[in-house]
Parts: sequence; C-alpha cells; structure tokens
Amino acid sequence: MTGTLLNVATVLIGGTLGLIFGARVPERLKATVVAGMGLFVMAIGIQMFLKTENSLIVLGSLLIGSLLGEWWRIEDGLQALGQILEKQFSKNNGDGEDTSSKFVRGFLTASLLFCVGPLAILGSIQDGLTGNYNLLAVKSALDGFASLAFASTLGPGVLFSAVMVLVYQGGISLLAAQLNAIATPSMMNEMTAAGGVILIGLSISSLLEIKKIRIGNFLPALVIAPLMVWILSLFGK
Repeated sequence: MTGTLLNVATVLIGGTLGLIFGARVPERLKATVVAGMGLFVMAIGIQMFLKTENSLIVLGSLLIGSLLGEWWRIEDGLQALGQILEKQFSKNNGDGEDTSSKFVRGFLTASLLFCVGPLAILGSIQDGLTGNYNLLAVKSALDGFASLAFASTLGPGVLFSAVMVLVYQGGISLLAAQLNAIATPSMMNEMTAAGGVILIGLSISSLLEIKKIRIGNFLPALVIAPLMVWILSLFGK
C-alpha cells in the first residue's frame, strides 16, 4: 500500500500546484520529464524480464495473452469507456460548461488516466506481492505532472481522483497480497518477466511515443505466465 499512498499524495500535490500556478509549466519541460520517465520505465522493464527462469514461458504467455486481449478487445474497451464517460459528463449547458459538469469531467478524466493502464495494474501487483513500489513511484511522478496540467484546465475535480487511485490501486495491492500465499517463486518470476516486457512496450508506445502498440491487450499475460508455470509443474511431478 506504500506505493498507492505515495501516488495519492503526488496527485493531490500536483493538482494543488496546478490550481495555484495554472499553465505556467513549459510544455518542453513536461515533454523532457516524460521522456526521462520513459527511459527509466524501459530500464525497469528490462530488469524485470531478466528475472525469468524460462524465457519460453514469457514468450508463450505474451502470445496467448495478446490473442486473448485482441479477442476480448481490452484496449478498445478501455478507450470506449473513457469516451463514453467523457461524452456523458462534458455536455454543455447553454453557452458553456457549468461548474458541476466541469468538476465531474475533471474527476472522471483524471481518474481514468490514473487508474486505467498497465502501469497502474503492474505496479499495484508488484507492491502487493513483494512490497516493491518502484513502479508506482515512477507512476506517481507521471501522475503528479499530469494532475498539475489537468487541474489548471479542469479545476478541483482532479484532486478528488486521488480517492479513485486509493480504492483502485489499493484494492489490487491487497488482492495481490492475498495471492502471495499460493504463488510460488517461479510463478512470481515469470509473471514479473512478462510484466517487464509489457513495461517496455508501454515505454515505447505511450511515454517515448516511438511506435503505437495496443499494450492493454497484453495484460492477460500476467495471468497466463504463472498459470503456465503451474501446468508445467504438474507434468514435472
């Protein structure tokens, strides 16, 4: 839960600074910081992948996971959810957007950005399973800058998205902590390695913007990897 609490704190701080200072932060500064975070996330992804004991399990989990993700259209579903909520709560009344609508839009937009994504899920799982909150620390820095930018345009509703971050990421971390009792070290290593590859893809696609990858569709690999380890262990007995 430490990483989640850190994330909540940075959202609140960034949102408050956004309300106070507005849009004074130069775009080039924000772009440089995000690029630096992208390089760091890629390095963490490589480090996580090197924990694998069998790279074929990682490859298999990614292939099967991507097939399931494309079949279930996870990426499309997440994007559609965001578009539906934004359209629902960004309607204008009269000539402009009223205060309540703007507040809700700020809350929902920031909540979706901070909660929907591989980094939130991976970081929360890692925090719950191992107590290592490095990924959530990186996410906290990114969310802090994002909340600063959003609060300057969408108002105080962005601050209340911290509640969603606490509930969502905290819930995943607590669930992962419960699963720690049945997860073997080998299962955790392969899940970590699969998550590392997903992080590399996230860095390339979203942070460094080198190539667009439908990275959300790879999320089932986080379940497939430990499942493959368990199945192989049955045949090994």
